[in-house]
Amino acid sequence: MNKKLILMATFMMVCLLTFGQNVGSSPEYIKALTPEWKGERFPDGRPKVSDAVLERLKNISLEEAWGVLRNKGFNNQFEGDWTIIHPEEAMTGRVVTAQYMPLRPDLEKYVKEQGKKENRSQKGGTNSWPIDVLVPGDVYVADGYGKIADGTLIGDNLGNSIYTRGQRGVIFYGGVRDQEGLTEIEGFNGWVKGADPSYIYQMMLTSINTPIRIGRAIVLPGDVVLAKKYGVIFIPAYLAEELVITSEVTALRDEFGHLRLKEKKYLAGQIDSEWTDEIKKDFMNWLSTYPGKLPMTQKELDEYFKDRNW
Repeated sequence: MNKKLILMATFMMVCLLTFGQNVGSSPEYIKALTPEWKGERFPDGRPKVSDAVLERLKNISLEEAWGVLRNKGFNNQFEGDWTIIHPEEAMTGRVVTAQYMPLRPDLEKYVKEQGKKENRSQKGGTNSWPIDVLVPGDVYVADGYGKIADGTLIGDNLGNSIYTRGQRGVIFYGGVRDQEGLTEIEGFNGWVKGADPSYIYQMMLTSINTPIRIGRAIVLPGDVVLAKKYGVIFIPAYLAEELVITSEVTALRDEFGHLRLKEKKYLAGQIDSEWTDEIKKDFMNWLSTYPGKLPMTQKELDEYFKDRNW
């Protein structure tokens, strides 16, 4: 084994040991999980996808986003069948993850002792700890293993705290209580598996900002989430910007195709198959005189089509 491989193995072992000892992941571990991200990061190591990309992502359909991810080999990023606080409002943001498990006293004792060493709040339950790390633009994503009765991770008090810190909301593979109160928090939204009046019971937090499973999807800390009426998609941070512009161009192509079909300029088979040079030229001319405001800059559009295989 050469020196480079030994150093890499040592680094990964340190990361794994850090993960095993801490409730919250170290910045080094999160960086090791997300090496493809080359941009700015938060102090905790999570990728800092820009606010502008998050805002544009709201206008992307789930189908468009899904298509881009599938083409990149990411087949396990979608989960559907949610109870949604405000179904007509899309939510995007940067993910903070939390893992919950059925309560086991010896492990719970360790988690609380470790949390004390990490200077986490010793008042209230450990389900407040993930909230304490949120910053503006964060979405709190938790695996509550589908538990609803006695599995309510938050009520309206914690909901207010979540919105105050992250200015977004939550995605829980589990339950909430005080659903009526949560709907009254202006700006807050949530995708959950159900609501129940019970309190959290026989359930414990085990980790913050580690890989988790949300139904069919696997989620990493720092992923970007697109949550809409018909489901939720988790996007690797390094693909977020490319996914946005690719989806925006796809939407423009669809708009152009629908228009030309209504005008009976082309046949359905022509629009539905690989475009001819004539249609491509027509599309580019249509873009140059687009009647509305394009979602991307001309520079971004030029870069997208540069040496692109249609």
